[in-house]
Amino acid sequence: MIRKILIVIFLALTIITPAQAKEIGGVSLPDTFTAGKEQLILNGAGLRKKYFVKVYAGGLYLRKKETDAKKIITADEPMAIRMQFIYDGVSGKALVDAWNEGFANATMGNLGHIKESADTFNSFFTEEARKGDIYDIIYTPGDGVTVSIKGKLKGSISGLDFKNALFAIWLGEKPVDNSLKQGMLGK
Repeated sequence: MIRKILIVIFLALTIITPAQAKEIGGVSLPDTFTAGKEQLILNGAGLRKKYFVKVYAGGLYLRKKETDAKKIITADEPMAIRMQFIYDGVSGKALVDAWNEGFANATMGNLGHIKESADTFNSFFTEEARKGDIYDIIYTPGDGVTVSIKGKLKGSISGLDFKNALFAIWLGEKPVDNSLKQGMLGK
């Protein structure tokens, strides 16, 4: 009898208690994320690796699940990317170099229309990223992209065209890391 009661309690708790986070690379990414007034859900997550080194765990947050990268990139909807660093000691210069490469790939080398916005974005990354640091990149229609590092707002950049190029760094035709792209798309 006690065994049956314990089984019922266990089943009730597993049904009632939703998963609180997605574990990837030793990092827990939350299942939900607030962007402005919107509650977003974790679409998918993956690891950014460079030369077999785990750099960060990245999660993509959307209103609803989506696997079409082009739809996500061009959507004028709230969305966010959370990066939690696993590697200890990524310099600001290395981050800016990676962003510049990503912007070049996303725009097929034609940065003209987003150059000023990309420069502003790059100016937010002056500190070394340390293990455990959380970087949030949030897009809200009408407000643009905001960047928070370790919970501190660094700044914002308006423009859907900039947001499209930025999210294409992870989800575009030439993503920063194809495995990370697939993870963020929930594949």
